[in-house]
Amino acid sequence: MSADLAAAIPAVGDHPLEVGDRSLRLTSLDKTFWPDGGWTKGDLLRWYATAAEALLPHVVGRPIVMKRYPDGIDGKSFFMKRTPSHAPEWLITCSIEHASGSVIDFAVVDDAAALLWLVQIGCISLHPWPARCDAVDRPDFLTFDLDPVEGADFGDVREAALVVGRTLAGLGAEGWAKTSGSRGIHVFVPIQRGPEQKAVWRVAKSLSLSLEALHPDLLTAVYRKADRPKGRVLVDYNQNAWGRTLASVYSVRPRPGAPVSAPVTWEELEEGIEPLDFTIDSLPARLEERGDLWSGLLEEERRFRLESLHEEAGAAPD
Repeated sequence: MSADLAAAIPAVGDHPLEVGDRSLRLTSLDKTFWPDGGWTKGDLLRWYATAAEALLPHVVGRPIVMKRYPDGIDGKSFFMKRTPSHAPEWLITCSIEHASGSVIDFAVVDDAAALLWLVQIGCISLHPWPARCDAVDRPDFLTFDLDPVEGADFGDVREAALVVGRTLAGLGAEGWAKTSGSRGIHVFVPIQRGPEQKAVWRVAKSLSLSLEALHPDLLTAVYRKADRPKGRVLVDYNQNAWGRTLASVYSVRPRPGAPVSAPVTWEELEEGIEPLDFTIDSLPARLEERGDLWSGLLEEERRFRLESLHEEAGAAPD
C-alpha cells in the first residue's frame, strides 16, 4: 500500500487523493520546501506515504504536537498544539488538560490519511506525546536526548550513545537508537506503563547524573546552557518532562539536506554513521531492504519495569 500511495501523489499542482474511505486535497505540490536540494512539498508527502507502514505503529494513539512550515524550511514556522478548526471531521483528537486548566484537543495520527493531512498543512516533522491518549500521564518510553555542546561533534555523540546503550544493557534494559535528524541521537527505552510522567523523569535524571559522574570527560547533564562544559555531549533528561516531545522515528527534519530521524543499530554507531547518511532520498531503499529496525521496540514483552531501573539508579531529587 505504501508504494502505491506514494505513486498516487503527483509532482505538481493540486490533487485530490483517496486514502481508503477518506478524501484529501493536496495543494501546492511543487512548492519548494528545501531550497538547498530542491525537494518539494510533494516529495515530502511521497516520503511519508512510503514510510507510513513503518511509521504509523510508532505514533498510533498518541497526541501530536505540530510544528508547521507552510513555506518550507526557510519560511516562517510555528508550533501548534490545538487541532485547527478546518481539520476533517474524521480526524481523531485527544483532549489533554494542562496546568492552566485549559483543555487542548491534539491531533492523533492513527492512519495514513491523518498522516498525510498533517503533512499537507505543512508539518515537516511529527512530534508525538511520550504516552498514549488513554493515559496521557503514563509514558511507555524513557528517552535520552544526546546533543553536542559547543566543541563536541557527531563522533562524540555516537560515543555517548554507545555508553548509554552499554549502561542500559548492564541494567538489564534494552535501548533503541535513532539519529535525531539534526546533530544528535535519541535513545529510547520501552517501559511498562504504570508510573506517572514525573517518576519517569526522576529515573531519567538519576541515570543521566550517574552517566555524567562515570564519564565526566564525555557527558554532561547540566541543565543551564551557560554552565555546560564545552566539548561534552548533553544527556538531556528534561525531554522526559511533562509536555516535552521528540521528533518521531522516520520524521523528516527541517534542515538542509532533508535528513530523516532514522533507526540505527549499535553496530552502525560503532562503524561511524553520519546524520546525512539518512535522508528523504536514501531512506526508501533502506526501508525496502531492511524493514523497520525499530519494530521490536513495540513488543510488549520487551518493555522494562521502571522500578527496576529506579532500584539500580536511585531516585534523584526534584
